[in-house]
Order: sequence, then C-alpha cells, then structure tokens
Amino acid sequence: MAPDGLPDPLRVALLVADLLDRLGVSYVLAGSFASSVHGEPRSTDDVDVVADLRSGHAAGLVSALGPEWYVSADTVRAAIARGEGGSFNAVHLASGVKVDVFVVGADPFDAHRVASGSAVRVVEDPDRVLRVDTAEHTVLRKLEWYRRGGETSDRQWRDVVGVLRVQGTRLDRRELAVWAERLRVADLLARALREAGVERA
Repeated sequence: MAPDGLPDPLRVALLVADLLDRLGVSYVLAGSFASSVHGEPRSTDDVDVVADLRSGHAAGLVSALGPEWYVSADTVRAAIARGEGGSFNAVHLASGVKVDVFVVGADPFDAHRVASGSAVRVVEDPDRVLRVDTAEHTVLRKLEWYRRGGETSDRQWRDVVGVLRVQGTRLDRRELAVWAERLRVADLLARALREAGVERA
C-alpha cells in the first residue's frame, strides 16, 4: 500500500514503531491489528503494543512523544515500574488514535511474544515494516482476555476463530498447545479449533 493510502491507525502504528526503534525498545503490535493481519480484518481506532520498556526508557519515551501526543509522564513511569501487568495509553492528537502500551515486565509469555514477532511489510517504496504478534500468540492472548472478561466478548471470540480459520494448517500446533496449558486456556483453544473447523488440520 502507498503511504498516502494508509488509514490513521496504521500511520500512528508506524510512528510508534519508529519511536520505539530509535529508543532501542523491542515491541510487537498486538490486539485487533494482529488478528486482522492473521485472520478476518476489522476496523479499529486503537493500536495495541506490547513493549519491553525499562525504567531508563520512561523519560526518553515521553520526550520523544512530545506535544503531538497526550500522555501522562507519571502514568508511564508507574506502568514501567509495575512491570508485569503495567500499561498506559497515549493519544495521537491530530488523528485521535489511542495507543495502548502493555509493558512486558516479568511476564514470560509477553517476553516470548516480543522475541517471536514477525515483520510485516505495510508500505512499499520505501519499504516500511511493523513487528506483529504471531498468529498463535494473538489467539492465546485473546483467549486469555476472553476468559478474564467472563467469556462474554463476542468480538474477542470472533477474532480468535477468524485467525484459526484463516491460518489453518500453517498454525504451529505445538506452540499453541504448550502455551495454552501454561495460560490455562487449553479448553477454550480446543473449543475454538472445533468451531473454526480446523481441529484436525
């Protein structure tokens, strides 16, 4: 896709990716962006990022965002200090796009996600790429959110089934099984595979 044709969330994702690259912070794009890449596309005004932010990154991150963004420096510092489970958001003022940043901290699954992300080309001439959560990890984290939300979110479930259906035999079944057990969502994964029609793929 040409740069001029990019929707606002994708433009903002590229801005954030450039910023994190300059700071030397590993990241993956996650959430509905990742599920749209790997499964059935759906529109979203938000961008989810999993980032390996450390205490030394806080001031540089806030400074780099600058006046083009609404962000609380105190919230950024608190999220990074909390580590696992810490998060904050930043709003790109010109577009209104909200970026939710989830800090890796001591979470072994998030650390694995960031290390395993794949490069997806989103712009040609010049080439621009984003690091995106894998299909398997997108499914697993969404199953976690689905469970945490009382298993009531039709949107999360549709995203999961959509990724499984589109990816089919390309899925790394061992990766799915190992982490589903660790994250305690193996039962949900089995159900989603059945619904997607790829249980034995």
